[in-house]
Amino acid sequence: MHTHHAQLRCQQRAIPAEAVDVLLAYGEYRRRGGADVYFLNRQARSRLLTALGPDRYRRLEKSLDSYLVIADDGMLITAAHRYRRLRF
Repeated sequence: MHTHHAQLRCQQRAIPAEAVDVLLAYGEYRRRGGADVYFLNRQARSRLLTALGPDRYRRLEKSLDSYLVIADDGMLITAAHRYRRLRF
């Protein structure tokens, strides 16, 4: 489930729903500011490449440099592109 804000941000930032699903399924997460932040590290990307195959991975690759903020109730609060390393 997504908040209205998250839907707008995904649309504005060209982050497809498939990339959101992949980040939630294969991504690592850390607790930050009362919510969980999902992202892909090197190990997760390696698992993802094996699971998706090279063609599907390549199609999503640009969107995978993103992070998601998920509330405790499971709602997607926002999504954004990562331009530098996340600090926790």
